[in-house]
Amino acid sequence: MLMTVECQFNAARAFIGDYYVTGDNRPLFGGHRSPADIRVGILQQGGGMTMLTRAELGALGERLAADHLTGLGLQIVARNWRCRYGELDLIAVDPVADAVVFAEVKTRTGDGFGGLAEAVTAQKARRLRRLAGIWLATQDQRWTALRIDVIGVRIGRQRTPELTHLQGVG
Repeated sequence: MLMTVECQFNAARAFIGDYYVTGDNRPLFGGHRSPADIRVGILQQGGGMTMLTRAELGALGERLAADHLTGLGLQIVARNWRCRYGELDLIAVDPVADAVVFAEVKTRTGDGFGGLAEAVTAQKARRLRRLAGIWLATQDQRWTALRIDVIGVRIGRQRTPELTHLQGVG
């Protein structure tokens, strides 16, 4: 089943430079940081403002996606899991449905590389299924269902990031 869920992070307005640079794994909106402390698309460094690098932009998108999944009641069990065949961005478990969710996160600042539908080709979906199978083979726990989702994060077009969640794409 393919389902699209549209949502916006109204609180995501500002991004503190030390939050990303330290590489901590606290939730983006949790801890001692208020929503007014989160600025998207710019990074403070030495008092000046610069654009985020591609890696920083991707990491920010993955954090927003992880926060979204956590908000849906899923538990993140792995981030950026790698093996010799590739990487899975986010792996989450839905304890209510006894399902494991493998999420591919695509962060964009524009439409130059196409939309979310073009981002995951049939070949990419096959690769994600293969990686999911390899990860599952390493686990002692079993789940009754699994799902491959794609989460698109668009940063820069509006004041707040736009998030699109496609469920069950692979």
